[in-house]
Amino acid sequence: MQVREILAQKGVDVVSVSPDATVQDAVDVLVEHDIGSVLVVDADQVLGILTERDVLRLTAEGPGSVPSTRVREAMTPEDDLLVGSPDDDIHYCMNVMTENRVRHLPVMEAGDLRGIVSIGDVVNACRRDAEHENRYLKDYIRGEVR
Repeated sequence: MQVREILAQKGVDVVSVSPDATVQDAVDVLVEHDIGSVLVVDADQVLGILTERDVLRLTAEGPGSVPSTRVREAMTPEDDLLVGSPDDDIHYCMNVMTENRVRHLPVMEAGDLRGIVSIGDVVNACRRDAEHENRYLKDYIRGEVR
């Protein structure tokens, strides 16, 4: 299965914030949408990602800085951003996400944002694949394959 199939099922809408928004504004967006990361976008260009982990690091430095710090100061910048492609195999994405300890992977194609997948999206897709294969093999063993 490829990432494009996950995006076809979940949709391609991506929640984003401006790099000039405050981290508090971004936290409010995270809570409102019940998500763990938000892309930082300016003029349709992805500049980075702000994750719960980024917010925790900032809070550890000084909880009072959250309301006044700009997203651009706390985000993971584009240079350090891991991205996937719609053509990537989900097992490849799972390995990339696991090895790099990230839970969200923006999906880019030819420089354009195509969506975002979470580790939960990828795990669920792998689980569904395994369930389908398991059912097929059981049917095959019983001689019920059509």
